[in-house]
Parts: sequence; C-alpha cells; structure tokens
Amino acid sequence: MPKLLFARPPADTDEERKIRKLAGSRHAPGDWIMRAKMIVASWDGERTSVIAAQLGCHMQTVRERLVRFNAEGVDGLGDLPGAGRKRRITERERGRIIALARSDPPGRPVRDDAGGLAAADEHGPPQWTLNSLTEAAQAEGIDVHRSQVRRILLAEKVRWRHTRSWVHSEDPDFAPKGRRSSSSTPIRRSGPR
Repeated sequence: MPKLLFARPPADTDEERKIRKLAGSRHAPGDWIMRAKMIVASWDGERTSVIAAQLGCHMQTVRERLVRFNAEGVDGLGDLPGAGRKRRITERERGRIIALARSDPPGRPVRDDAGGLAAADEHGPPQWTLNSLTEAAQAEGIDVHRSQVRRILLAEKVRWRHTRSWVHSEDPDFAPKGRRSSSSTPIRRSGPR
C-alpha cells in the first residue's frame, strides 16, 4: 500500500499567496500553473489519485512534484537543469572569439603617413581564416577547435571571410572591366517598355 503523500503546509502566508496566485494564473508558464494546482489541491486535502485525475496526469507525476515542493518550496515548481553536454567554453570566451573575428588581423598591411605599407606583425595573418582565428584564440588560452569557432561565428552571424585583396587596387593603371565589349551581347532593359 503506497504511503499517503501531501504537500507540506506553507512556510508563511507569502508562500501560500504566491502558489495560490500562480495556480489561478492565465499568463504564467503552463507547467508552473499545473504544478501549483497540484500543491493547492494537496493543501485542500485531495489525494494524489484524485489530483492526477483532475489534472490529467499520472499519479507518479503528482507524487514527484509534491516531494520536490516539500524539499525546495516554491523553487521546486521549476524544472531541473537540462540534460545534455555542458558548454566547454564560457560566454566570455565566446565573446572574445567574436571580438577577434571583428578585429583587424595583426598581419594586415596598413598605410602610414608616408604612404608606405606596414603591418603590426609581419608574421601574423593578413586576413582572418578559421585556422588563424583558432590559433589566435588558443594563444589567448581558450581551448577551442576550428569547427567550434566556425559554429560560434555562424550562430552569431559574424563574417570572418573578407573580399580578396586583388579585387581592389589603388593603382591608377588598374581599370576595372566595364560593360561587355561584344556588340552581340544583348542589353537587358529593366522596367516597362
């Protein structure tokens, strides 16, 4: 024969007021409302089988929630921390990787006042790649791999790929291609005719 289980009496009037208000709420999370209804019904003297029938759940669910409420109080109405693998790097480390991708690479040449090109670090990468970002993050003490850097940057929508340097030139002799040189190429007009 299972032992009769009831919710412990409220610790104070504030706890009772919170749980009764939550049980009657229409805008709180549904799982919290249902769990609060279990506690209120138990305070009203209902047995676990009756509470389960009223709320459309299993008796064991009601028992587990009553035991958890008895041990933790109002905090016992919430969910336990989720299952799954915990993050290996902290939010601060993720932010540092994102800041690295948004910063200028140390090997990128910059024009000085005299018009010459000079890089802050001659041996550093001129553009960020996943490999160079991973190496820079590891140099700062962040234990991260290339695939993880890619996932972080894609999730945050941070661009680490930049346009190639040969696309732009400050050489006056450089002339970008204009329109097609062949007269046989038809020109598509936009808009109504």
